[in-house]
Formats: sequence, structure tokens, C-alpha cells
Amino acid sequence: MEVDIIFFVSCIYFFLPAYFANMTPPLVRNAKVFDFLAKPVDLGKSWRGKRIFGGHKTWRGVVCAIAVGMGTALLQWWLYQFPWATELSLLDYKSVNLWVFSLLFAGGAVAGDLAAAFVKRRLNLPPGAPFMPWDQTNYVIGSFIFLGAYVGKYLTGDLLVWGAIFVMTFFLHLLFNRFGYDIGLHKAKW
Repeated sequence: MEVDIIFFVSCIYFFLPAYFANMTPPLVRNAKVFDFLAKPVDLGKSWRGKRIFGGHKTWRGVVCAIAVGMGTALLQWWLYQFPWATELSLLDYKSVNLWVFSLLFAGGAVAGDLAAAFVKRRLNLPPGAPFMPWDQTNYVIGSFIFLGAYVGKYLTGDLLVWGAIFVMTFFLHLLFNRFGYDIGLHKAKW
């Protein structure tokens, strides 16, 4: 497989369900929608004297992130009928079970974020404290674990794709978090 700019754009396109899932929780929190779901995922419970995830990881974020991630994958599935999307896609969307694929993709992104929050609480890092490079890549790792084996036989250049996504996501996350900080969406610059 030849690596060029189209390859990197295709990697970003492939990973859009996780990108949008990861961006959703702060957006729905700031928009103050679905407040009835703004309950901690860990139900306020602790493990070994420390919160499991923390009060900022809510069911609102989980549910909305999974819904947006699945919706993004559904849109990609629909767009696959157009030649430009077929050319851009690293995955044959018609060959996968859309519901399983999209749930694993978005669910993996959410699980990666929750796993990083769990580790941060064990390390006594408060919510929002920098935890490089895991803050920037936890959802890549989660999606890879949940989705990697499922799409491996369908995804062109499997390990190269995931490696490129990991590296690009680190830098894109820094860039977009800084932008979010500058416009008042995020509390942390990085």
C-alpha cells in the first residue's frame, strides 16, 4: 500500500465515528441537554478509597457519545454508495454488520476514555489533569481493542492504518483541544 496524503485523509475518514463520539460529551454537557442522564457512570462508588471514574464521567456522555458515533458510522455506510466515498474508504461498509461495527467502534472509544479515567483516579490525578499521551489516544486504543479483530479482515493495511490513526490523533487532539480551550469549550489547553 502506497502511503500518501489520501491515505492519511482516508484514515481520518475511517476514524470519524470515534472522533465524533469523543467530542460529544463536553458538547452535550455545555449545551445542558439530556440533564436527566447527567449521573456518574460509577454511581458515586469508590474502589480502594478512590472514585472509580469520577463524577465527570456521566451516563449522558456515554449514551450521547455512542449514539453520535453510531450515527456517524451510519452516515458513512450511506455515503459508501457514492464513488468519492468508496475511493476514500479503507473499509467496505457493505461487508460489515453496521450495527455491530458502529456499536463496537463508538463503544470502544467510550471504553478507552473510561479506562484512562480509571487509571487517572488510581494515580490521584484529578479530572482534567494532563495525562499525556493517554488523554489524546485513549479512545484510539479502546476502538482498536473493541474493533480491531472485527474489521481486521475488511480493513486495508490494518496495522499501518491503526498506527497512522494513533499518531495523527495525538497531534489532532492537541490542536483541537487548544482550539476548544481558546473558545471556552475546554478547561485544559492540552
